[in-house]
Amino acid sequence: MKMVFAGTPAFAVPALRAAAKQFDVAAVLTQPDRPQGRKRVLTPSPVKQAALELGIPVLQPERLRTELGSLRAVGADLMVTCAYGQILTQETLDLFPLGVWNVHASLLPRYRGAAPIAAAILAGDKETGVTIMRTDIGLDTGDMFLKAVLPIAEDDTCGTLTEKLSQLGAELLIKALERIKSGDISLEKQGEGTLCRKTVRTQIDFDRPASEVSALVRALSPAPLAYAKAGEILLNCYNACEADGFAAASAGTVLAASAKTGLVVSCAQGAVRLTEVQPSGGKRMTDTAFCNGGKCREGDVFDKPVL
Repeated sequence: MKMVFAGTPAFAVPALRAAAKQFDVAAVLTQPDRPQGRKRVLTPSPVKQAALELGIPVLQPERLRTELGSLRAVGADLMVTCAYGQILTQETLDLFPLGVWNVHASLLPRYRGAAPIAAAILAGDKETGVTIMRTDIGLDTGDMFLKAVLPIAEDDTCGTLTEKLSQLGAELLIKALERIKSGDISLEKQGEGTLCRKTVRTQIDFDRPASEVSALVRALSPAPLAYAKAGEILLNCYNACEADGFAAASAGTVLAASAKTGLVVSCAQGAVRLTEVQPSGGKRMTDTAFCNGGKCREGDVFDKPVL
């Protein structure tokens, strides 16, 4: 069973490696090399790097329709997509007799779209998962094939959850491909779904419940990040948790800032501890290490976001 694999970020690499180990991946589709870092160095996607290591030919069209001839020439039976980054046309779907199958990082129909992992954390969900679906021309609206569920830990960030789901997705993809090869396919129509959008860098509004502040920080980590600002101090926040046992104070007030307590801030309901931070121009560190520097003290107040 010959296939094309289409994917771009690190999330898709375990699925590519797993598929290439057991099946004939004849070509890889991925986004063109993009400038990255402060020096804007042209950098291949993680999927391209993995494909080159595996010796698989790579196609990198800016627009997929320009490579339809090349895809047709591959003569693949099916295509697998995993966070590829381009919407497929019906003309592309029709190239593959056994269909196009997508590895999506949510329990569809919940969280269709660009940022399903962050969306699950933001919503305070206790679990998420991976869905293998047969792709149609809609945005993650195709018929569902297989699902696998994963609990969301209280300290999971978008980064840690992405790693877990990437491994789960690879395992589920192999099960799906084995069943497709044997003709054992049973599909389920999706019901009404929810759409999630790409996350953006956000200033923390402590005039929200602590549970929401913690979820925001974790959902936006490791990128694009939530941040807190107090005068000249700007903190990028990588992880957070709810903090118990502190007296109430006005939202944004620093309730504790020491090597013993960490950095605890009052919220509209409860308090939140910013457990991992990065001062502007500094290194990423634990909140206890940051508090040792004495740049933030009990009683300081973080700014409200400007709307």
